[in-house]
Amino acid sequence: MRLRSVLTSLGLVFAVATTSVQAADLVGLITKVRIPYFNAMERGAQAAADKLGLELQIYSGKSHEDYEGQIAAIESLIAAGAKGFAIAPGSSTAIVPALQKARDAGLLVIVLDTPTDPISAADATYVTDNFEAGKLDGQWAKAHMGDKWATAKFALLDAFVVPNTTETLRDQGFMQGYGFDIKDPNIMGDEAADPRICGHFVTDANDEGGRTAMEQALQKCPDLELVYTVNEPAFDGAYQALKAAGKDDGSIVLVSIDGGCDAMKNMTD
Repeated sequence: MRLRSVLTSLGLVFAVATTSVQAADLVGLITKVRIPYFNAMERGAQAAADKLGLELQIYSGKSHEDYEGQIAAIESLIAAGAKGFAIAPGSSTAIVPALQKARDAGLLVIVLDTPTDPISAADATYVTDNFEAGKLDGQWAKAHMGDKWATAKFALLDAFVVPNTTETLRDQGFMQGYGFDIKDPNIMGDEAADPRICGHFVTDANDEGGRTAMEQALQKCPDLELVYTVNEPAFDGAYQALKAAGKDDGSIVLVSIDGGCDAMKNMTD
């Protein structure tokens, strides 16, 4: 409900934030990639734009880290005379110069999902507290494992080889919530060595990557009892790998972050 409330208000944010936005004006939405979470953003933005009579151009990257594609989208919106745009950054830092160029050209810049570094690079920021989300995940997992917590092996199915802010904070939040003394919430994998940690595996934040990463984790640690996944697609892929390996009997606990409608149905099923 929180996500839906923010996203369906996207066009209203444009309208309220600057008096220069009028019906038929052009605004943009730039997401990271086509997955249910960002698809929901698109639907919400389109509904708000339609209600306000705004022209909305939507751009989506080839991957979560396709910040070069996002920079090209920003350039296109500037050239088209857009009044502003919302963006879910593929990189917290690499797109900052492009955001500044857009603001210098008079465009309103709203950041969603992942904060920029510095956060002042945008006019407004609406993001999840990803560290807190991971921490709550870890706390639930620790409580759920009960007496097994002290010995259970677990794997972390993250997104990328070069982590971005979102996945780093989720990963580190999970580690802290699960009871580890992390050194820096902005640095993934800096916790002390522990035989329970099977490793951090790359999923590219999609189903196929989640399945491959889960297969790798099972090969390395066939006695896994807990798996953290960075998002819903990685969760779905991990489950499919467990099912194929005959380990979908509940002996391995899966936890994830986001909670879209499809994910809730998959979890229930």
